[in-house]
Amino acid sequence: MRTLLYMATAICVLGLAFWAYQENYATQQALKDTRSLQRQIGAAQARLSVLRAEWAYLNRPDRLRELAELNFDRLGLQPLRPDQFGRVDEIAFPETELEIENGVVVSTLNAEREP
Repeated sequence: MRTLLYMATAICVLGLAFWAYQENYATQQALKDTRSLQRQIGAAQARLSVLRAEWAYLNRPDRLRELAELNFDRLGLQPLRPDQFGRVDEIAFPETELEIENGVVVSTLNAEREP
């Protein structure tokens, strides 16, 4: 009887060791993936900051004014007049309600994070 108990215990220990070994490597892979994603996010944020700076540089009012003056004839620009603007009640809004298929309840998004 003791032999059977020792064998069952040894098999359980080997099974748990195998499980722990797999979990260890799965955890290490998840950490590698997380580090990789963090690097990608950092690179994307750096690219985004460069693009925002470039956008701000290209949309300077003095530069746009100069470009508009240089290309006035070619673009066929006209001065703005008050009759070119419309009123809100002139906008044709859709008659039917839009159906939302995969809605998200916003009030419960941060409920799990709050202590």
